Amino acid sequence: MQSGPRWCAGNRQTDRRPWQRPLLRHALPGWDDLAAHLEPPDPEALEHTRRHGPTNAQATLRLFGQSEAAVRVVLYRDHHAWCPYCQKIWLWLEERRIPYRIRKVTMFCYGQKEPWYTRLVRGGMLPALELDGRLITESDRILEALEAAFGPLGPLGLADPAVLSLRQLERLLFRAWCQWLCTPGLGAAAEDQCRVQFQRLAAATEAALAQTPGSFFLGPELAGIDLVFVPYLERMNASLAYYKGYALRREHPLLHRWFCALEQRPTYLGTQSDFHTHAHDLPPQMGGCYASDSALQHPWAHRIDEGPFDGPWPGELPQGVGDLETSAQPQADPARQALGRVLRHAPTLLDRMAAATGAPLDAVDGALRSALTQLIAGPAPAPAPGPPPGTAAALRYLRDRISVPRDMDLHAARALRTALEATARRDPSGPMAPGPALSLQHRHDQDPAPFVKAGTNWPA
Repeated sequence: MQSGPRWCAGNRQTDRRPWQRPLLRHALPGWDDLAAHLEPPDPEALEHTRRHGPTNAQATLRLFGQSEAAVRVVLYRDHHAWCPYCQKIWLWLEERRIPYRIRKVTMFCYGQKEPWYTRLVRGGMLPALELDGRLITESDRILEALEAAFGPLGPLGLADPAVLSLRQLERLLFRAWCQWLCTPGLGAAAEDQCRVQFQRLAAATEAALAQTPGSFFLGPELAGIDLVFVPYLERMNASLAYYKGYALRREHPLLHRWFCALEQRPTYLGTQSDFHTHAHDLPPQMGGCYASDSALQHPWAHRIDEGPFDGPWPGELPQGVGDLETSAQPQADPARQALGRVLRHAPTLLDRMAAATGAPLDAVDGALRSALTQLIAGPAPAPAPGPPPGTAAALRYLRDRISVPRDMDLHAARALRTALEATARRDPSGPMAPGPALSLQHRHDQDPAPFVKAGTNWPA
């Protein structure tokens, strides 16, 4: 979700929060009524939770109960939590509970990289890490330095011969995935050949998991090698479902068991993304992702884009896409988490929704309040008042630009996307109007610059 100019109401301009504004002409709950569903914000408590509580994408300092004097590490990662190599380092620091600062950097695929960062790191590559004032780049070198300073995560370090063979397997699996996903113009025979090669290496990965007791690669205890596999297995699970109609967790039960074990850990849940985010953040990062255009692939892509976003999948996928995306249960109230995140940025979100679709700002205001009312009510017998005419596209604009975990966790995003889509379908003049298409070449619609204040990090 991205922001735009300051809130405009007619010819007036104001910095007031949306729930401080008067109710517009639509017969809908006002912003103050929506805000009443949340506890009044306590900035000190929120900052304490971000620093010392569960893993979260909004923190700029993590202390794990220690003081700032204990900080020896600064992690430079991308604003949106899209970078797979950043996720690996982020998870390692969280699992080892090493106090660290976070400085967030824009990726080229969605905006202009900050000059201060390109002066620090040649080429602007991510991630980077400062350890006791020494700058380190490249994720493997970063992990080696962290292990040398703080000890390995799990029973074996990443340089152990048994672990090195697993690291080589991860690279082979990665290459097979890239060949299948990122090669344009595959005919039926080549598509099948790429699928078989990927399946062979996924089966080899399962065989490695089967060598030890427990769900992880080295046994029942999570280890550094598991974190090497996390970023791309997560992205394989999402992208192969969307572009190939391939249910990784159904086809490979030991990988599903590994994912389920990860999803018992708050550290992983705090970094975990969802199918929709990865399906659309990967093409500009990887130079293109190509759909198989098959009868199996089409319903996967349609459901990931337009819902239902959880629940049982009829016929072909009896487990339900929800279980294949994640086995974790909500850790908090997803609807209220989503509501709080939208209210925080509502003025700029509304500006962007209106500008992108040409809908009047007051109509978009009413449509979003309708969707948020639906979000809080849930599947109630009496639905919320419908949106003003001509706003379905604006609602779908926002639906498609929720980024997990940057904006909210996976379950909150599901709840918000469901409410936005249900409300869009009640548009009296064009219930199936599509939102603006997502670019495959870049994601400048996700440029964080409007959110970032001078001298601060992402104020999410």
